[in-house]
Amino acid sequence: MTSGRTSKRRRAENSARPRSGTLKALEAKRSRTRLLAAFGAAATVAGLGIGSAIAVGGSSAAPMSPRPILDVGPLSALGPLVPPPAQGTLGPEAISIPIAPVLTTTVTDAAGASVDGVSCDTSEQVVYHIHVHLTVFVDGTQRQIPFGIGVPDPQVQPTSQGAFVVSGSCFYWLHTHAADGIIHVESPTQRTYTLGQFFDIWGQTLSATHVGPATGTVVAFYNGRQYLADPRNIPLTQHANVQLDVGSPLVGPVTVTSWGQL
Repeated sequence: MTSGRTSKRRRAENSARPRSGTLKALEAKRSRTRLLAAFGAAATVAGLGIGSAIAVGGSSAAPMSPRPILDVGPLSALGPLVPPPAQGTLGPEAISIPIAPVLTTTVTDAAGASVDGVSCDTSEQVVYHIHVHLTVFVDGTQRQIPFGIGVPDPQVQPTSQGAFVVSGSCFYWLHTHAADGIIHVESPTQRTYTLGQFFDIWGQTLSATHVGPATGTVVAFYNGRQYLADPRNIPLTQHANVQLDVGSPLVGPVTVTSWGQL
């Protein structure tokens, strides 16, 4: 069983885009830690005699909060949408980095104090580790989500695919490593986090009329459908595609279909 998993992982690594030696070492370390955490969780469940658990975002651990109820509707209610633009080249996480200006910096990022019940730990948590893709358009023009959100004093490793945050003074359970819009949810327990919590850690406003410094009517999308409730309540679930359009024209949802090793 172990040799099979090792062979599968090696084949995936060989097919991935070239990375720097530093990133390869970092990813290998994080993969080993996640694997050990998964085995530990499985052993605990088996020891307790629990047959199965309802998963949020694809994890096999018992959920700490109920599955979110999504208030979504069809895109047809919005009328014609502008087709999304071609995305940029693949970044260090094998996800496209938009060729676009940054929405705003991480200058107002939280400095380490707990935010909305989310702590900032000296090491990344791996009991519950999922990934969400966030896209933002302002008046029809895409904006880049910066790297280093949720990582005070981020230390950046330059790579041929773009900058990658490898460390910092601490890691919030919701953070970004690259400018590709990937939100890493790395928590010591499985629970449902929200987009509002991510923006609070970022130090930016999120409401029906604000996305950071951008103001106007906000239309939200969740996995290709219109999200009808408060955008702050959008759940961060495994491989969710989340988009926020501020103002007009409205741009059709950008969808990540290939998640690489995320």
